[in-house]
Amino acid sequence: MRLSPRAINRATLARQLLLERAELSAAGALEHLVGLQSQAPKAPFVGLWTRLVDFRADELDELMTSRQAVRASLMRATVHLVTARDCLALRSVLRPVVERAHYNGPFRKNVDGVDVDALVAAGRALLEEQPRTRKDLGRRLAERWPDHDPDSLAHAVGFLVPQLQIPPRGTWRGAGPVVWATTRDWLGAECADGLTVDDLLLRYLGAFGPATVMDAQTWCGLTRLGEVADGLGDRLRRFRDDDGRELLDLPDAPRPDADTPAPPRFLPEYDNLLLSHAERSRVVPDGRLVPLYPGNGGNRGELLVDGRWAANWTIERAGDTATLSVEPFARLAKRHLPGVTREGRALLQWVAPGATPDIRVVGAP
Repeated sequence: MRLSPRAINRATLARQLLLERAELSAAGALEHLVGLQSQAPKAPFVGLWTRLVDFRADELDELMTSRQAVRASLMRATVHLVTARDCLALRSVLRPVVERAHYNGPFRKNVDGVDVDALVAAGRALLEEQPRTRKDLGRRLAERWPDHDPDSLAHAVGFLVPQLQIPPRGTWRGAGPVVWATTRDWLGAECADGLTVDDLLLRYLGAFGPATVMDAQTWCGLTRLGEVADGLGDRLRRFRDDDGRELLDLPDAPRPDADTPAPPRFLPEYDNLLLSHAERSRVVPDGRLVPLYPGNGGNRGELLVDGRWAANWTIERAGDTATLSVEPFARLAKRHLPGVTREGRALLQWVAPGATPDIRVVGAP
């Protein structure tokens, strides 16, 4: 069966909870989505707000401070916000991806000659003595290996010892430096081997499908997933896109009609919808590069209109006023403006409650 680009778009939006907001808990959404990208620590809050009915920032803050949700380097060796249960399972199956980031990265050559097992043991002991910043960890490690770059020593431990960033950084109400603890010490458990690569591929399709093998490999960083897909037999259903590429999917996953309406949705920076496919045209127009902004998140991102990335947005505070600026790549059709304004006003009220909202759409009449 062939799927049109619009049908693929609507199916992906449905999996991503972007056709209509879902009545899920924050933890339930994190597990359904297999985590949210979290280099910008506050970005997942907007990501959940745009996907869930009545999402409250305090709910996610509580999950993080009670150690039920954590921020750790997982898919693509990048920081994701996941449930504690998923962290333990995903870190085990993604170990080759995270460790490869060290061996192929810019810091490895600076630790040549260091016994890796000794470095891992020393780094783990220091982090379990107390959570530490990377600078502090590097300084302590350099006491034992004074001829090597402290930052490189700390980065090596960061990839080779399962660890995570701890609150208050990453919470909506709190702020602080990047402080690391070992996964074992913070969660009181070792990374588990229960999740298989088969399971990982199926979960990816449930959140991002229909998708190609290359899409799945782009999302997680693992390779040779074609062999995994071949072994799944009738647990997968296979389609073709208009260019003849094979798309994998779960047999019973939602695939809405291509004409299903897609309301405007404000995505945060680094949202996985825009980063988790090798071929991104299902939501990204004209091969446009996804901006990877520095910062804490929560005040900028991308806007979907009719299911596709059509504009960027920012929020700025000045006195009692919060201004949402929307900058489309092309003039928005008049029929889309009421929905964009309505959704934008709701976003402003959530991000800046009590402030006077000001919405500006560049090029709008």
